[in-house]
Amino acid sequence: MIQLHQGDSTLSLDPLVGNIPAWRVGARQPLHCAPWRDETLVQADPAIPMVNKRLAGDFFCMPFGRDDVAGDPIHGHPANSAWDILAQDAGAAHLRLSVPVRGARIDKHVMIAGAALYQTHRITGGAGRVSFAHHPMARMAKGGRLSFSPKRAALTDPAPQYAGHGLWVLNQARTDLRLACEDGGDWDLRHYPAHHVVEDFCLLVEAPGATLGWTVLMRDAEDDMLVVLKDARTMPVTMIWVSNGGRDFAPWNGRHMGVIGIEDGCAAGGSGLADALGQNRITAMGVPTAIDLSQPQVIRHAMLSLPRPRGWTEICDITLADAGVTLTEIGGDTVTAAFDDGFFA
Repeated sequence: MIQLHQGDSTLSLDPLVGNIPAWRVGARQPLHCAPWRDETLVQADPAIPMVNKRLAGDFFCMPFGRDDVAGDPIHGHPANSAWDILAQDAGAAHLRLSVPVRGARIDKHVMIAGAALYQTHRITGGAGRVSFAHHPMARMAKGGRLSFSPKRAALTDPAPQYAGHGLWVLNQARTDLRLACEDGGDWDLRHYPAHHVVEDFCLLVEAPGATLGWTVLMRDAEDDMLVVLKDARTMPVTMIWVSNGGRDFAPWNGRHMGVIGIEDGCAAGGSGLADALGQNRITAMGVPTAIDLSQPQVIRHAMLSLPRPRGWTEICDITLADAGVTLTEIGGDTVTAAFDDGFFA
C-alpha cells in the first residue's frame, strides 16, 4: 500500500488495483470503502471481479462498465489490474498500469495538497475508441444533498442496475434535475434517497460550452462537503450511482448502505461499451461517449474535503482563481479554499 502525507491530509493508494482505499483531511473521511474488502472468503472467490473485491474510494475505469466489445473485466484493466510504482514522495505518486488497454499506456499521477486531491491520467499509444470514467464513492450515515454545475439533460438507463430494486423509471430523459419514479412521483436529484432500499443509476450531461464541471455532496450526519471537480471538455457526463442496501447478493448482502458514486467521464451510462461506441442518446446531443486512443489523452480530476458552513444547503457556483476555489451558496455566502487554479488549464 502506498501512503501519502501532506499537512493534515493522508491518503492510501492500493497498487494492486489502483484505487484509493482511504483519504483523510483532519478528522474527515470523505471516501467510501466496502465492508468486505478484507474478508477472506470474498477475496478468494474467483467469480468476483477484482474491482468489486477491493471496492473503495476512487478508481479509474477504461472502459466504463461492461466491456461487450473486447471482453475486458467490468470497468476495465485500470480498475482490476496491478499498477507499477514509478516514483513517490511524501505527497505524490506516479504509477503506470502493468497491462496496456487497447495497446495504450496509462500513467496515473496522484497528489494531495491541503484539502485537495489531484489526479491526472495520461494515455498514450493504442488504437480505436473507448469510454472511461473516474469512480469516486462516498458514504453517508444519514443521507445528504447534492449540488451540480449546470446540466442540459438527466437520463436513466434502458435496463435496471438490479431488476426490482430501482427507484426511477427506466429510459427517461429530462431537462431538469427531477426524475420520474416508479411509484408515480418525482424525485429531485439534489436529495439522496436515504429512506429507500434502492440500487439505481442516472446520467447527467454537462451544459453546452462547459469547461469546469462540478458536483458537491453535503453529508448531513458528517456535516461536511465533498467537492468533485472535472475538466468538462474531456468528461462531459456525470453518472450518479445510488447503492443503498439494494443489492442483496454476495458480497453486497444488503450491507452496502448510504453509498453514492459520482462518476465523471466520457461514456453512455451503464449500457456497455458497444453502445458508447455507436450512436446513442448522448451522441445525438452532439456529446461524445468515447475517446480516440490514436491521440494522446490527458484526464484531470480533483476533489476537496471541506467542512460544511452552518446553514448551507446548496451550492450555486464554483470558480477557480488566485490559487483558490470559491464555492457560492444559494443564499449568497462564499467560502474559499486553497487550490491550484491552473490545474485544468
